[in-house]
Amino acid sequence: MTGAPGTDVTGLPSWLAPVADAAASVRPEQLSRFLPPDAGGRQSAVLVLFGEGEGEGGRRGPELLLLERAGSLRSHAGQPSFPGGALDPVDGDPEGEGPVRAALREAYEETGLDPAGVQVFGVLPRLYIPVSRFVVTPVLGWWREPTPVRAVDPAETARVFTVPLSDLADPANRTTVTHPSGFRGPAFAVCDVLVWGFTAGLIDRILHFSGWERPWDRGKEVPLSAGA
Repeated sequence: MTGAPGTDVTGLPSWLAPVADAAASVRPEQLSRFLPPDAGGRQSAVLVLFGEGEGEGGRRGPELLLLERAGSLRSHAGQPSFPGGALDPVDGDPEGEGPVRAALREAYEETGLDPAGVQVFGVLPRLYIPVSRFVVTPVLGWWREPTPVRAVDPAETARVFTVPLSDLADPANRTTVTHPSGFRGPAFAVCDVLVWGFTAGLIDRILHFSGWERPWDRGKEVPLSAGA
């Protein structure tokens, strides 16, 4: 069964069903207060890739694939993020399968991920990142056949890693970041990094609408520097 162009929800693991259900009904204003302008902005896509990882002593369960951007980049330097980037003409129509193709292409270019092992099961509404003027389409994928991943180009990506969803939902790892610009939003202290900004905001909403969110102390704050 398919929904948005280029998606298929057939055969997903049962724990992903709440994510697929949320993707089919969630509205953009439920995901972010930053919505795309009527005109302008650069069309882009990110791959929100769910897998099942194995750790010492067996499975550690559901996880998300993230990368840490190189510190030398002009935009969002050093920040953890989902794989992704701007749509290219080769990706096709932004209103059709273009975002799906772009998310998989960018993930391959950044992490070496084999797109053949990914089942795209949902596409979330377009959101906006004001600081970089990107109009972002989050593409949801199930890592049906995992393959090795790595930082393909160190000039762009510092490292590639996975984070257990249990760690992201753990209240001990959750905090609120504040920026001198006035930005205030959720963050996650996991895998020796602080995940914040657009990526953390989207993870926060996925946890909420999938029923995985656990009560956490929203008054616990971490200030960011002006250069962050």
